[in-house]
Amino acid sequence: MSVRLYLALAAGHLTGALSRRLGSGGTVLPGHVVSRLDPGALRHIVAQIRLGAAIISGTNGKTTTARMVSQAATSAGLRPIANRSGSNLTSGIVAAAVAHTSLVGRPLGDVAILEVDEAHVPAVVDAANPRLLALTNVFRDQLDRYGEVDLIAATWRIAIERLDPSAVLVLNADDPIVAHLREAAPGRVVTYGVNDEAVGSPTLPHEADKRLCPACGARLRYTWSYYGHIGHYACAACGWQRPAPDVAVTQLAFRAGGTTELTVEQGGTSRRIRVPLPGLYNAYNALAAFAITTTLGIAESAAIAAIESFSAVFGRQERVAVGSGELTLALVKNPVGFNQVLQALAMGEPPDLIVIAINDLFADGTDVSWLWDVDFEVLAESEPRILCTGLRAHDMALRLKYAGVAEERVVVEPPLGAAVEAALTTARAGGHVAAFPTYTAMLQMRGELQRRGCVAPFWED
Repeated sequence: MSVRLYLALAAGHLTGALSRRLGSGGTVLPGHVVSRLDPGALRHIVAQIRLGAAIISGTNGKTTTARMVSQAATSAGLRPIANRSGSNLTSGIVAAAVAHTSLVGRPLGDVAILEVDEAHVPAVVDAANPRLLALTNVFRDQLDRYGEVDLIAATWRIAIERLDPSAVLVLNADDPIVAHLREAAPGRVVTYGVNDEAVGSPTLPHEADKRLCPACGARLRYTWSYYGHIGHYACAACGWQRPAPDVAVTQLAFRAGGTTELTVEQGGTSRRIRVPLPGLYNAYNALAAFAITTTLGIAESAAIAAIESFSAVFGRQERVAVGSGELTLALVKNPVGFNQVLQALAMGEPPDLIVIAINDLFADGTDVSWLWDVDFEVLAESEPRILCTGLRAHDMALRLKYAGVAEERVVVEPPLGAAVEAALTTARAGGHVAAFPTYTAMLQMRGELQRRGCVAPFWED
Protein backbone atom coordinates (compact mmCIF):
# COMPACT_ATOMS: atom_id res chain seq x y z
CA MET A 1 0.00 0.00 0.00
CA SER A 2 1.28 3.47 -0.89
CA VAL A 3 2.20 6.02 1.75
CA ARG A 4 -0.36 8.34 0.17
CA LEU A 5 -3.21 5.89 0.71
CA TYR A 6 -2.06 5.13 4.26
CA LEU A 7 -2.08 8.83 5.17
CA ALA A 8 -5.48 9.30 3.50
CA LEU A 9 -7.01 6.40 5.44
CA ALA A 10 -5.50 7.61 8.72
CA ALA A 11 -6.89 11.09 8.12
CA GLY A 12 -10.28 9.63 7.19
CA HIS A 13 -10.52 7.52 10.34
CA LEU A 14 -9.51 10.47 12.51
CA THR A 15 -11.99 12.80 10.80
CA GLY A 16 -14.80 10.27 11.21
CA ALA A 17 -14.06 9.76 14.91
CA LEU A 18 -13.98 13.49 15.59
CA SER A 19 -17.15 14.08 13.57
CA ARG A 20 -19.08 11.41 15.49
CA ARG A 21 -17.77 12.76 18.80
CA LEU A 22 -19.14 16.17 17.84
CA GLY A 23 -22.50 14.59 17.03
CA SER A 24 -22.58 14.92 13.23
CA GLY A 25 -22.17 11.22 12.46
CA GLY A 26 -19.03 11.26 10.31
CA THR A 27 -20.91 9.98 7.26
CA VAL A 28 -19.63 12.44 4.64
CA LEU A 29 -16.67 14.53 5.84
CA PRO A 30 -14.16 11.62 5.92
CA GLY A 31 -14.99 10.97 2.27
CA HIS A 32 -14.10 14.52 1.32
CA VAL A 33 -10.82 14.31 3.23
CA VAL A 34 -9.77 10.93 1.81
CA SER A 35 -10.71 11.81 -1.77
CA ARG A 36 -8.70 15.02 -1.55
CA LEU A 37 -5.62 13.20 -0.23
CA ASP A 38 -5.93 10.15 -2.53
CA PRO A 39 -8.51 10.32 -5.38
CA GLY A 40 -7.94 6.61 -6.12
CA ALA A 41 -8.73 5.40 -2.59
CA LEU A 42 -12.18 3.97 -3.38
CA ARG A 43 -10.89 2.00 -6.37
CA HIS A 44 -8.09 0.51 -4.27
CA ILE A 45 -10.40 -0.45 -1.40
CA VAL A 46 -13.09 -2.06 -3.58
CA ALA A 47 -10.48 -3.97 -5.58
CA GLN A 48 -9.49 -5.75 -2.36
CA ILE A 49 -13.06 -6.80 -1.43
CA ARG A 50 -13.44 -10.54 -1.98
CA LEU A 51 -16.87 -10.46 -3.66
CA GLY A 52 -16.59 -7.00 -5.18
CA ALA A 53 -19.30 -4.33 -5.17
CA ALA A 54 -22.99 -4.07 -6.02
CA ILE A 55 -24.36 -0.62 -6.85
CA ILE A 56 -28.05 0.17 -6.37
CA SER A 57 -29.62 3.38 -7.68
CA GLY A 58 -33.02 4.82 -8.56
CA THR A 59 -35.25 7.75 -7.73
CA ASN A 60 -37.37 5.99 -5.12
CA GLY A 61 -36.67 3.02 -2.86
CA LYS A 62 -32.90 2.62 -3.20
CA THR A 63 -32.21 3.04 0.52
CA THR A 64 -34.75 0.39 1.53
CA THR A 65 -33.67 -1.97 -1.26
CA ALA A 66 -29.98 -1.62 -0.41
CA ARG A 67 -30.67 -2.26 3.28
CA MET A 68 -32.62 -5.44 2.40
CA VAL A 69 -29.73 -6.69 0.25
CA SER A 70 -27.23 -5.86 2.99
CA GLN A 71 -29.29 -7.76 5.58
CA ALA A 72 -29.54 -10.73 3.20
CA ALA A 73 -25.76 -10.78 2.90
CA THR A 74 -25.51 -10.77 6.69
CA SER A 75 -28.05 -13.61 6.91
CA ALA A 76 -25.84 -15.60 4.54
CA GLY A 77 -22.86 -15.20 6.85
CA LEU A 78 -21.16 -12.44 4.86
CA ARG A 79 -19.86 -9.14 6.18
CA PRO A 80 -21.33 -6.41 3.97
CA ILE A 81 -19.72 -3.01 3.58
CA ALA A 82 -22.58 -0.54 3.13
CA ASN A 83 -23.40 3.16 3.37
CA ARG A 84 -26.23 2.37 5.79
CA SER A 85 -26.71 6.01 6.79
CA GLY A 86 -28.03 6.82 3.31
CA SER A 87 -25.15 9.17 2.42
CA ASN A 88 -25.19 8.21 -1.24
CA LEU A 89 -23.11 10.87 -2.98
CA THR A 90 -19.56 9.90 -3.93
CA SER A 91 -18.14 11.44 -0.75
CA GLY A 92 -20.54 9.45 1.44
CA ILE A 93 -19.65 6.23 -0.35
CA VAL A 94 -15.93 6.85 0.10
CA ALA A 95 -16.55 7.59 3.79
CA ALA A 96 -18.45 4.29 4.22
CA ALA A 97 -15.67 2.35 2.48
CA VAL A 98 -13.02 3.97 4.67
CA ALA A 99 -15.01 3.24 7.84
CA HIS A 100 -14.88 -0.46 6.90
CA THR A 101 -11.18 -0.52 6.00
CA SER A 102 -8.16 -0.98 8.27
CA LEU A 103 -5.31 1.52 8.34
CA VAL A 104 -3.27 -0.81 6.13
CA GLY A 105 -5.97 -0.79 3.43
CA ARG A 106 -7.57 -4.17 4.19
CA PRO A 107 -11.38 -4.14 3.76
CA LEU A 108 -13.27 -5.38 6.83
CA GLY A 109 -15.98 -7.06 4.78
CA ASP A 110 -16.71 -9.56 2.01
CA VAL A 111 -18.98 -7.57 -0.32
CA ALA A 112 -19.84 -3.90 -0.82
CA ILE A 113 -23.55 -3.01 -1.09
CA LEU A 114 -23.62 0.63 -2.18
CA GLU A 115 -26.67 2.85 -2.52
CA VAL A 116 -25.77 5.57 -5.04
CA ASP A 117 -27.40 8.89 -5.93
CA GLU A 118 -28.79 8.88 -9.47
CA ALA A 119 -26.44 11.58 -10.76
CA HIS A 120 -23.35 9.95 -9.23
CA VAL A 121 -23.75 6.52 -10.83
CA PRO A 122 -21.14 7.06 -13.62
CA ALA A 123 -18.51 8.33 -11.17
CA VAL A 124 -19.04 5.45 -8.72
CA VAL A 125 -19.10 2.86 -11.53
CA ASP A 126 -15.76 4.20 -12.74
CA ALA A 127 -14.29 4.12 -9.22
CA ALA A 128 -15.76 0.85 -7.94
CA ASN A 129 -15.87 -1.34 -11.09
CA PRO A 130 -18.95 -3.15 -9.72
CA ARG A 131 -19.86 -6.78 -10.39
CA LEU A 132 -23.54 -5.75 -10.33
CA LEU A 133 -25.44 -2.54 -11.13
CA ALA A 134 -29.15 -2.38 -10.24
CA LEU A 135 -31.42 0.45 -11.46
CA THR A 136 -34.88 0.50 -9.91
CA ASN A 137 -36.85 3.41 -11.39
CA VAL A 138 -36.65 6.97 -12.70
CA PHE A 139 -39.20 9.59 -11.67
CA ARG A 140 -39.28 13.36 -11.92
CA ASP A 141 -37.44 14.47 -8.82
CA GLN A 142 -35.73 17.76 -7.86
CA LEU A 143 -35.63 19.32 -11.32
CA ASP A 144 -33.13 21.90 -10.09
CA ARG A 145 -30.64 19.11 -9.39
CA TYR A 146 -31.37 16.34 -11.89
CA GLY A 147 -33.33 17.81 -14.79
CA GLU A 148 -35.90 15.70 -16.62
CA VAL A 149 -36.01 11.90 -16.44
CA ASP A 150 -34.42 11.49 -19.89
CA LEU A 151 -31.30 13.28 -18.64
CA ILE A 152 -30.88 10.75 -15.82
CA ALA A 153 -31.45 7.90 -18.28
CA ALA A 154 -28.73 9.30 -20.56
CA THR A 155 -26.37 9.53 -17.57
CA TRP A 156 -27.10 5.93 -16.63
CA ARG A 157 -26.52 4.76 -20.20
CA ILE A 158 -23.02 6.20 -20.03
CA ALA A 159 -22.37 4.27 -16.80
CA ILE A 160 -23.76 1.02 -18.27
CA GLU A 161 -21.55 1.27 -21.33
CA ARG A 162 -18.53 1.52 -19.00
CA LEU A 163 -19.39 -1.69 -17.11
CA ASP A 164 -17.05 -4.62 -17.33
CA PRO A 165 -18.59 -7.34 -19.57
CA SER A 166 -18.55 -9.69 -16.57
CA ALA A 167 -20.82 -7.33 -14.58
CA VAL A 168 -24.56 -8.03 -14.33
CA LEU A 169 -27.18 -5.33 -14.92
CA VAL A 170 -30.42 -5.68 -12.91
CA LEU A 171 -33.34 -3.63 -14.27
CA ASN A 172 -36.99 -2.95 -13.44
CA ALA A 173 -38.89 -4.30 -16.47
CA ASP A 174 -42.00 -2.29 -15.52
CA ASP A 175 -40.26 1.08 -15.94
CA PRO A 176 -39.87 1.72 -19.69
CA ILE A 177 -37.05 4.23 -19.12
CA VAL A 178 -35.08 1.68 -17.13
CA ALA A 179 -35.99 -1.35 -19.25
CA HIS A 180 -34.73 0.29 -22.44
CA LEU A 181 -31.25 0.63 -20.91
CA ARG A 182 -30.72 -3.11 -21.41
CA GLU A 183 -29.77 -2.26 -24.99
CA ALA A 184 -26.56 -0.63 -23.70
CA ALA A 185 -25.46 -3.53 -21.47
CA PRO A 186 -22.14 -5.15 -22.42
CA GLY A 187 -22.95 -8.27 -20.40
CA ARG A 188 -25.75 -10.19 -18.71
CA VAL A 189 -29.07 -8.51 -17.87
CA VAL A 190 -31.60 -9.64 -15.22
CA THR A 191 -35.06 -8.05 -15.17
CA TYR A 192 -37.77 -8.04 -12.52
CA GLY A 193 -41.41 -6.93 -12.52
CA VAL A 194 -44.96 -7.45 -11.30
CA ASN A 195 -47.28 -9.64 -13.40
CA ASP A 196 -50.29 -9.64 -11.06
CA GLU A 197 -53.04 -7.21 -12.08
CA ALA A 198 -54.93 -7.48 -8.79
CA VAL A 199 -53.72 -3.97 -7.98
CA GLY A 200 -53.32 -0.95 -10.21
CA SER A 201 -55.47 0.32 -13.05
CA PRO A 202 -55.82 -0.02 -16.84
CA THR A 203 -55.39 3.75 -17.18
CA LEU A 204 -52.19 5.73 -16.77
CA PRO A 205 -52.25 8.20 -13.82
CA HIS A 206 -51.67 11.91 -14.34
CA GLU A 207 -48.24 11.88 -12.63
CA ALA A 208 -46.75 9.47 -15.18
CA ASP A 209 -43.39 10.83 -16.35
CA LYS A 210 -42.91 8.63 -19.41
CA ARG A 211 -45.61 8.29 -22.06
CA LEU A 212 -43.44 8.02 -25.18
CA CYS A 213 -41.49 5.04 -26.48
CA PRO A 214 -37.79 5.36 -25.59
CA ALA A 215 -36.92 3.51 -28.78
CA CYS A 216 -38.78 5.54 -31.43
CA GLY A 217 -40.62 8.40 -29.66
CA ALA A 218 -44.15 7.22 -30.50
CA ARG A 219 -46.80 7.06 -27.80
CA LEU A 220 -46.63 4.01 -25.55
CA ARG A 221 -49.76 1.93 -25.11
CA TYR A 222 -50.34 0.74 -21.53
CA THR A 223 -52.44 -2.34 -20.85
CA TRP A 224 -51.90 -1.98 -17.09
CA SER A 225 -50.52 0.71 -14.79
CA TYR A 226 -49.32 0.25 -11.20
CA TYR A 227 -48.24 3.81 -10.38
CA GLY A 228 -46.55 6.64 -12.25
CA HIS A 229 -45.34 5.20 -15.55
CA ILE A 230 -44.66 1.80 -13.94
CA GLY A 231 -46.70 -0.94 -15.61
CA HIS A 232 -47.21 -3.09 -18.71
CA TYR A 233 -46.57 -1.24 -21.95
CA ALA A 234 -45.83 -1.66 -25.66
CA CYS A 235 -45.20 0.54 -28.69
CA ALA A 236 -47.50 -0.06 -31.66
CA ALA A 237 -45.20 1.95 -33.92
CA CYS A 238 -41.89 0.05 -33.57
CA GLY A 239 -42.89 -3.06 -31.62
CA TRP A 240 -40.68 -2.38 -28.60
CA GLN A 241 -42.36 -3.62 -25.42
CA ARG A 242 -41.93 -4.53 -21.79
CA PRO A 243 -39.50 -7.43 -21.50
CA ALA A 244 -40.80 -10.55 -19.75
CA PRO A 245 -39.27 -10.31 -16.26
CA ASP A 246 -36.81 -12.97 -15.15
CA VAL A 247 -37.99 -12.50 -11.55
CA ALA A 248 -41.72 -11.80 -11.29
CA VAL A 249 -44.43 -11.26 -8.71
CA THR A 250 -47.30 -13.49 -9.79
CA GLN A 251 -49.55 -12.81 -6.79
CA LEU A 252 -49.69 -9.77 -4.52
CA ALA A 253 -51.93 -9.02 -1.55
CA PHE A 254 -52.00 -6.32 1.12
CA ARG A 255 -52.76 -7.55 4.64
CA ALA A 256 -53.90 -5.92 7.85
CA GLY A 257 -51.18 -4.45 10.00
CA GLY A 258 -49.27 -2.97 7.10
CA THR A 259 -47.80 -6.13 5.59
CA THR A 260 -47.63 -7.26 1.96
CA GLU A 261 -47.61 -10.86 0.71
CA LEU A 262 -45.81 -11.72 -2.53
CA THR A 263 -45.59 -14.85 -4.62
CA VAL A 264 -42.32 -14.55 -6.52
CA GLU A 265 -41.42 -16.76 -9.47
CA GLN A 266 -37.89 -17.25 -10.72
CA GLY A 267 -36.62 -20.02 -12.95
CA GLY A 268 -39.93 -21.87 -12.82
CA THR A 269 -39.99 -22.00 -9.02
CA SER A 270 -42.42 -20.02 -6.83
CA ARG A 271 -41.94 -18.91 -3.26
CA ARG A 272 -44.01 -16.82 -0.83
CA ILE A 273 -42.51 -13.74 0.81
CA ARG A 274 -44.14 -11.72 3.56
CA VAL A 275 -42.92 -8.10 3.44
CA PRO A 276 -43.43 -6.30 6.80
CA LEU A 277 -44.01 -2.97 5.05
CA PRO A 278 -47.12 -1.45 3.46
CA GLY A 279 -47.67 -0.27 -0.10
CA LEU A 280 -47.05 -1.37 -3.66
CA TYR A 281 -43.79 0.60 -3.77
CA ASN A 282 -42.39 -1.53 -0.95
CA ALA A 283 -43.44 -4.65 -2.86
CA TYR A 284 -41.21 -3.40 -5.69
CA ASN A 285 -38.39 -2.70 -3.21
CA ALA A 286 -38.60 -6.25 -1.87
CA LEU A 287 -38.78 -7.73 -5.37
CA ALA A 288 -35.71 -5.73 -6.43
CA ALA A 289 -33.83 -6.86 -3.32
CA PHE A 290 -34.71 -10.50 -4.00
CA ALA A 291 -33.57 -10.22 -7.64
CA ILE A 292 -30.31 -8.48 -6.68
CA THR A 293 -29.53 -10.87 -3.83
CA THR A 294 -30.07 -14.06 -5.81
CA THR A 295 -28.14 -12.63 -8.77
CA LEU A 296 -25.20 -12.04 -6.41
CA GLY A 297 -25.31 -15.75 -5.62
CA ILE A 298 -26.65 -15.36 -2.09
CA ALA A 299 -29.01 -18.16 -1.07
CA GLU A 300 -32.74 -17.58 -1.57
CA SER A 301 -33.37 -18.60 2.04
CA ALA A 302 -31.12 -15.78 3.25
CA ALA A 303 -32.85 -13.28 0.94
CA ILE A 304 -36.32 -14.28 2.12
CA ALA A 305 -35.29 -14.29 5.79
CA ALA A 306 -33.83 -10.79 5.45
CA ILE A 307 -36.91 -9.39 3.71
CA GLU A 308 -39.37 -11.00 6.13
CA SER A 309 -37.49 -9.75 9.20
CA PHE A 310 -36.79 -6.32 7.76
CA SER A 311 -37.07 -3.24 9.95
CA ALA A 312 -37.61 0.09 8.23
CA VAL A 313 -34.67 2.33 7.40
CA PHE A 314 -34.54 5.59 9.35
CA GLY A 315 -37.15 7.97 7.99
CA ARG A 316 -38.60 5.39 5.55
CA GLN A 317 -41.74 3.99 7.18
CA GLU A 318 -39.80 4.12 10.45
CA ARG A 319 -41.98 3.44 13.47
CA VAL A 320 -41.09 5.16 16.72
CA ALA A 321 -42.80 4.01 19.91
CA VAL A 322 -43.75 6.98 22.10
CA GLY A 323 -45.52 6.32 25.38
CA SER A 324 -48.56 4.22 24.55
CA GLY A 325 -48.68 5.56 21.01
CA GLU A 326 -46.58 5.62 17.87
CA LEU A 327 -45.07 8.01 15.36
CA THR A 328 -44.33 6.85 11.79
CA LEU A 329 -41.84 8.73 9.61
CA ALA A 330 -42.18 8.35 5.84
CA LEU A 331 -39.81 10.37 3.65
CA VAL A 332 -41.48 12.18 0.71
CA LYS A 333 -39.68 13.91 -2.15
CA ASN A 334 -41.65 13.72 -5.39
CA PRO A 335 -45.27 13.31 -6.61
CA VAL A 336 -45.10 9.58 -7.35
CA GLY A 337 -43.53 8.72 -4.01
CA PHE A 338 -45.90 10.94 -2.02
CA ASN A 339 -48.93 9.48 -3.81
CA GLN A 340 -47.77 5.96 -2.93
CA VAL A 341 -47.34 6.94 0.72
CA LEU A 342 -50.86 8.42 0.76
CA GLN A 343 -52.28 5.26 -0.80
CA ALA A 344 -50.55 3.12 1.82
CA LEU A 345 -51.97 5.44 4.50
CA ALA A 346 -55.47 4.96 3.10
CA MET A 347 -55.17 1.16 3.32
CA GLY A 348 -54.59 1.17 7.08
CA GLU A 349 -56.26 2.58 10.16
CA PRO A 350 -56.43 6.39 9.92
CA PRO A 351 -53.91 8.18 12.16
CA ASP A 352 -54.93 10.67 14.82
CA LEU A 353 -52.58 13.31 13.43
CA ILE A 354 -50.82 13.83 10.10
CA VAL A 355 -47.68 15.98 10.08
CA ILE A 356 -46.45 17.24 6.70
CA ALA A 357 -43.00 18.85 6.93
CA ILE A 358 -41.83 20.61 3.75
CA ASN A 359 -38.42 22.24 3.38
CA ASP A 360 -36.94 23.71 0.21
CA LEU A 361 -33.22 23.44 0.89
CA PHE A 362 -30.83 22.08 -1.74
CA ALA A 363 -31.14 18.45 -0.61
CA ASP A 364 -34.95 18.70 -0.74
CA GLY A 365 -35.15 20.47 -4.08
CA THR A 366 -35.64 24.22 -4.04
CA ASP A 367 -38.73 24.11 -6.28
CA VAL A 368 -41.78 22.90 -4.32
CA SER A 369 -44.25 23.23 -7.20
CA TRP A 370 -44.27 19.40 -7.31
CA LEU A 371 -46.70 19.50 -4.38
CA TRP A 372 -49.44 20.46 -6.85
CA ASP A 373 -49.01 17.09 -8.60
CA VAL A 374 -49.64 15.13 -5.40
CA ASP A 375 -53.17 13.78 -4.93
CA PHE A 376 -53.89 15.45 -1.59
CA GLU A 377 -57.55 15.30 -2.54
CA VAL A 378 -57.61 11.83 -0.96
CA LEU A 379 -57.27 13.58 2.42
CA ALA A 380 -60.36 15.72 1.88
CA GLU A 381 -62.80 13.01 2.98
CA SER A 382 -60.76 11.76 5.94
CA GLU A 383 -60.90 13.05 9.49
CA PRO A 384 -57.34 13.29 10.96
CA ARG A 385 -55.97 16.68 11.92
CA ILE A 386 -53.14 17.87 9.68
CA LEU A 387 -50.17 19.85 10.98
CA CYS A 388 -48.11 21.69 8.34
CA THR A 389 -44.55 22.53 9.34
CA GLY A 390 -41.15 23.35 7.86
CA LEU A 391 -39.88 26.21 5.74
CA ARG A 392 -42.77 25.91 3.29
CA ALA A 393 -45.53 25.15 5.79
CA HIS A 394 -47.81 27.89 4.44
CA ASP A 395 -47.40 26.63 0.86
CA MET A 396 -48.43 23.18 2.05
CA ALA A 397 -51.49 24.55 3.83
CA LEU A 398 -52.50 26.41 0.67
CA ARG A 399 -52.20 23.21 -1.35
CA LEU A 400 -54.46 21.41 1.14
CA LYS A 401 -57.01 24.21 0.87
CA TYR A 402 -57.20 23.76 -2.90
CA ALA A 403 -57.42 19.99 -2.39
CA GLY A 404 -60.67 20.54 -0.50
CA VAL A 405 -59.37 19.77 3.00
CA ALA A 406 -61.48 21.61 5.57
CA GLU A 407 -59.53 24.57 6.97
CA GLU A 408 -60.47 23.74 10.56
CA ARG A 409 -58.54 20.46 10.24
CA VAL A 410 -55.30 22.20 9.24
CA VAL A 411 -52.83 23.85 11.63
CA VAL A 412 -49.72 25.71 10.43
CA GLU A 413 -46.70 25.50 12.76
CA PRO A 414 -43.52 26.34 10.77
CA PRO A 415 -40.95 25.64 13.57
CA LEU A 416 -40.17 21.92 13.37
CA GLY A 417 -39.37 21.68 17.07
CA ALA A 418 -42.87 22.83 18.02
CA ALA A 419 -44.41 20.47 15.46
CA VAL A 420 -42.47 17.51 16.85
CA GLU A 421 -43.59 18.37 20.38
CA ALA A 422 -47.22 18.48 19.22
CA ALA A 423 -46.78 15.11 17.52
CA LEU A 424 -45.25 13.59 20.65
CA THR A 425 -48.08 14.92 22.79
CA THR A 426 -50.57 13.08 20.56
CA ALA A 427 -48.49 9.90 20.61
CA ARG A 428 -47.93 9.92 24.37
CA ALA A 429 -51.69 9.98 24.81
CA GLY A 430 -51.96 6.75 22.85
CA GLY A 431 -52.44 8.24 19.41
CA HIS A 432 -50.88 7.34 16.08
CA VAL A 433 -49.02 10.10 14.23
CA ALA A 434 -48.08 9.81 10.55
CA ALA A 435 -45.29 12.24 9.60
CA PHE A 436 -44.39 12.96 5.97
CA PRO A 437 -41.18 15.05 5.82
CA THR A 438 -38.90 16.01 2.95
CA TYR A 439 -35.24 15.02 3.34
CA THR A 440 -33.81 17.85 5.45
CA ALA A 441 -37.05 18.09 7.41
CA MET A 442 -36.76 14.37 8.16
CA LEU A 443 -33.22 14.83 9.47
CA GLN A 444 -34.35 17.76 11.61
CA MET A 445 -37.32 15.82 12.97
CA ARG A 446 -35.10 12.86 13.85
CA GLY A 447 -32.72 15.28 15.51
CA GLU A 448 -35.57 16.57 17.67
CA LEU A 449 -36.63 12.99 18.45
CA GLN A 450 -33.05 12.06 19.29
CA ARG A 451 -32.70 14.99 21.70
CA ARG A 452 -35.84 13.76 23.45
CA GLY A 453 -34.46 10.21 23.69
CA CYS A 454 -37.00 8.70 21.28
CA VAL A 455 -34.53 7.43 18.64
CA ALA A 456 -30.83 6.62 18.34
CA PRO A 457 -28.58 8.68 16.05
CA PHE A 458 -29.11 7.60 12.45
CA TRP A 459 -25.45 6.57 12.03
CA GLU A 460 -25.97 4.01 14.81
CA ASP A 461 -29.04 2.52 13.08
